[in-house]
Amino acid sequence: MDQVKIGTLLKELRKEKNLSQEQLAEKFYVSTRTISRWENGNTMPDISVMIELADFYDIDLRELLNGERKSDEMNKDMKETLGMVADYTKAEKEQMIKSLKTYVAGVVLFFALIGIIIVFHLDRVHGAFQGMAAFLVVIGFIYSVLSVIKLRQLTGTMNKKQLKKTKILLCICGILVGILAVAAIIMVL
Repeated sequence: MDQVKIGTLLKELRKEKNLSQEQLAEKFYVSTRTISRWENGNTMPDISVMIELADFYDIDLRELLNGERKSDEMNKDMKETLGMVADYTKAEKEQMIKSLKTYVAGVVLFFALIGIIIVFHLDRVHGAFQGMAAFLVVIGFIYSVLSVIKLRQLTGTMNKKQLKKTKILLCICGILVGILAVAAIIMVL
């Protein structure tokens, strides 16, 4: 499957319908940047979106996947199979959304606890609360970054190379924040 060829066909089809990237992005609930990446062959739409695009442009899905138009029609069995694949992909996406909600809840919880420590001046009552606040900041930071990663994966704005770089950056930042937290705890003691 040639992504550049598919992207070129997607661009041709969009222009045939006299649509801008913004208009198409609104129709499919994605960003204009996502449309641009599809058309440049940098990324591919999910299979469920590919099926919707084929229906929207009134072309055979095989034509879209091949990146060129042909005259034969898609058979019913193939379309049903791809529909099942789209349903599976949708279930995966729903699982990622659930996971993202968990990360966001974790971020809120950790920063709420930090807020309580700060508002009630608990760090002045006992030095251990300063250490706990530092620990919560580290965990909250990690959950925040993981939330952003999940969100970018979900929206299709992060490819595998970017994901690897982000994970490495997250590890480095986590280590640095951990060192700062340990230093803060040592200063309290």
